[in-house]
Amino acid sequence: MAIGKRLNKAREGIDREKLYPLADAIKMVKERAKAKFDETIEVAINLGVDPRHADQMVRGVVTLPNGTGRTLRVGVFARGAKADEAKAAGADVVGAEDLVEKVQNGNIDFDRCIATPDMMPLVGRLGKVLGPRGLMPNPKIGTVTMDVTGAVKGAKGGSVEFRVEKAGILQAGVGKASFSEEKLVENIKALADAVSKAKPAGSKGTYIQRVAVSSTMGPGVKVEPGTILG
Repeated sequence: MAIGKRLNKAREGIDREKLYPLADAIKMVKERAKAKFDETIEVAINLGVDPRHADQMVRGVVTLPNGTGRTLRVGVFARGAKADEAKAAGADVVGAEDLVEKVQNGNIDFDRCIATPDMMPLVGRLGKVLGPRGLMPNPKIGTVTMDVTGAVKGAKGGSVEFRVEKAGILQAGVGKASFSEEKLVENIKALADAVSKAKPAGSKGTYIQRVAVSSTMGPGVKVEPGTILG
């Protein structure tokens, strides 16, 4: 019941039907982020695509200019010199067959997974475990690569993967409530720019249709789609 009361109070002053400019929406969300922890600021974008069609899938990775505010644990499938490179770059878990075995046994001690191309026949066996968690390495988003250092540092430094879900909605964490409004606006614009560039050829009509921002425990605020670009 307390949560309901708190959320109702947080919703005061927000017009549920109105579209706010991005900066105003961020200000309202920050003011209402009153949890005892540093809430994540999230953005949800409704896209004019049908992800059931392979040619309308939208996914990619973007490095947010001000980071995400959270430290990701990075796992790397690599051998030899590339394994050493991963460790030197700050990867939390590095391995080959031994790491495959750990993951098969349900020990997944990472939030982002990177693999060198030669490891993919091995890693491919983990599709049923890693796939549903969104952890399967993929060359399209730079997580199957020989540039292990770049991929690890990107993951540690604030790169965010985005992927449109079944209903055509794309969601991503873009920082913390403790970030300044300017930093959050910059991060959202960087995400929107990357999503714009990932527009599939098969998408017809309006591509970015609806946008909302919220904090982990707070209400959503609708945003004028035009204000998140540029």
